[in-house]
Amino acid sequence: MDITAEARNLVSLVDYQEASVVSKEVIRKDKGTVTLFAFDKGQGLSEHTASFDAFVYIIDGKVEISISGKPHSLKAGETIIMPANKPHSLKAIERFKMLLVMIKA
Repeated sequence: MDITAEARNLVSLVDYQEASVVSKEVIRKDKGTVTLFAFDKGQGLSEHTASFDAFVYIIDGKVEISISGKPHSLKAGETIIMPANKPHSLKAIERFKMLLVMIKA
């Protein structure tokens, strides 16, 4: 999906699918990525780590993000940084969409 030099609404760039997690990569560069996600209610990502910080912006819905075992409830308009090398997981409290920005350098 190339949206270079186009004004677009983030919410409309990725659609919900029943019982699924949908992702669309918006930018991929050697130094990082920008990816949109849509999670159906109850869907999530199991605990894992990444070797670099991850910036998350919630654009729709509600999610619980756990970082090093501490839960954080986020809703549309809120953001959090998941620090490098710290275990984290996500679970959709209701359908939610997020923008994930990972910078590797």
